[in-house]
Amino acid sequence: MVHMLSTLYRFARPALFALDPEDAHEATIKALELGLHPRQLGTDDPVLRQTVFGLDFPNPIGVAAGYDKDARVADAVLAMGCGFAEIGTVTPRAQPGNLKPRIFRLVADRALINSLGFNNGGHAAALTRLEARKEKPGIVGVNIGANKDSTDRPGDYARGIETFSAVASYFTVNISSPNTPGLRDLQAPAALDELLARVMEARTRIVSQGGSRRPIIVKIAPDIAEQDIVPICERLIVHAVDGIAVSNTTLARDGLTDAQATKSGGLSGRPLFRRSTIMLARVFEATGGKIPLIGIGGIDNGDAALEKIEAGATLLQLYTGLVYAGPGLISEIKSHLAREVRRRGYSDVGALRGTKAQQWAALPL
Repeated sequence: MVHMLSTLYRFARPALFALDPEDAHEATIKALELGLHPRQLGTDDPVLRQTVFGLDFPNPIGVAAGYDKDARVADAVLAMGCGFAEIGTVTPRAQPGNLKPRIFRLVADRALINSLGFNNGGHAAALTRLEARKEKPGIVGVNIGANKDSTDRPGDYARGIETFSAVASYFTVNISSPNTPGLRDLQAPAALDELLARVMEARTRIVSQGGSRRPIIVKIAPDIAEQDIVPICERLIVHAVDGIAVSNTTLARDGLTDAQATKSGGLSGRPLFRRSTIMLARVFEATGGKIPLIGIGGIDNGDAALEKIEAGATLLQLYTGLVYAGPGLISEIKSHLAREVRRRGYSDVGALRGTKAQQWAALPL
């Protein structure tokens, strides 16, 4: 099945790559809406199952935020074999994002640069779609952000918790996009305190009114200075976040060869793998491995997925890897992880978590 999907995508990719990247993405989303996508046959290998944040994940593979900004294809993502889906980033009010063109393929580097700027249809539109699928199975998280022109960004995040608490399996608080001016400033410890206080207050208020307590994950950037990692992690621990997503796109341009490398925006894909994995391992070390981490950045084959888990990830998210490898990547990674778990004599994938975190954390960026 994996080989067949890979072969089919090799035929389809030239047509998609002939389109503007944003148009190609929209064509893919429309195809998924129409049900034109591969479907997983059977169930996942039991060694891939984990309970994280109190949720039962059939496997650790998800698609990162930015792919399904407006909650249009969460069920299609799950049907393709992902263990969870994450929609967004969604902001209280609809906004167009930055000027086009704003996505660039770096084919020689198997990377993308985007300067999208949280383009999305707003809370109301996403909520309508999520309410329509509320009774369906599967873990669907909601990635929340702040409007570009907001005068109260912490309030925008709190509003996201309030809006989606009945339909989100979990929340991701995105304070790490490089494409909304000043957003990454919310990662500074003092700003982080204010933001998380508001977010946690909103959740507490919902629970006190009889609502469900949803896990809250904070998504951080791969460009945090080394000396700031421990203070940031200390604030996340103090506020008892349920998880940390590491990481978003980078402003660094390490080792690129493609002519598009000079474009502005956040870089994702294979060149991000080393930086994001080092950051992941350093966060794992700084938190003592006590907080589940979602590993994101440059995962485009089974070995890369395995290395993320060894560096400290409990769950994984893909995006750019799917652009270059196609949907067969999902099954490829799951098969590779299951084989490796059994080869090492373990009973579940969680046993691999953090086994090489110390080595990764010691590497220079």
